[in-house]
Amino acid sequence: MNTQAANKRIRLIMHLRQRGITDTGVLSAMERVPREAFVPAHLTDQAWEDMALPIGLGQTISQPLVVATMSQALELSDRDKVLEIGTGCGYQTAILAYLSRRVYTIERHKALLEEAEERLHSLKVRNFTALAADGMMGWPVINGIHQAPFDKIIVTAAARDKPPSALYNQLKVGGVMVIPVGEPGEQMLRRYKKETEDSTVIRDIMPVRFVPLLPHVTDSANDMKAVV
Repeated sequence: MNTQAANKRIRLIMHLRQRGITDTGVLSAMERVPREAFVPAHLTDQAWEDMALPIGLGQTISQPLVVATMSQALELSDRDKVLEIGTGCGYQTAILAYLSRRVYTIERHKALLEEAEERLHSLKVRNFTALAADGMMGWPVINGIHQAPFDKIIVTAAARDKPPSALYNQLKVGGVMVIPVGEPGEQMLRRYKKETEDSTVIRDIMPVRFVPLLPHVTDSANDMKAVV
């Protein structure tokens, strides 16, 4: 990293602190994970700016403040098993992997998933499993193996009015889900804590703009690929 990029990184971390990111683990992850590795080559000069950037197929890498805010709201520990819906370019996955025991991540765009896997492996991120599947259905049973329930769930696409029930059912009691909810232009990032099987505490975090949460995969649903 050159001096200019290093200075931008320092400024971004200071900016996140000023905007209310106090979790030292999250700040450390945001500083150490090289965001420039997750953006298109022609946008690397903007990698450390606090803005969303396009990554292709109508998708974006989220604004660093949003990534940090969602990560902080999860209250992650190194014992947590995390489900991520919407791998995208893999940047949020890398942050989660830095902070948790293992990440299970689902992406509906196979091309994005394959590129994300390559990036993560090149950065020696190993504690993740990636799958091309319908994220609204949660993590499927593969070869008779159940991964649910999860300690934490993060969704990087917006649900219409509430988390999909199949997905929420995979959250353990005591666990936390962070997900944007609402129609375009009226989305709110929300934190759901499952206190009991019948009781949930919901907290609004901040207004956001995400692509909608959609079902199915972009290619044949029979051609799912899992990478451990």
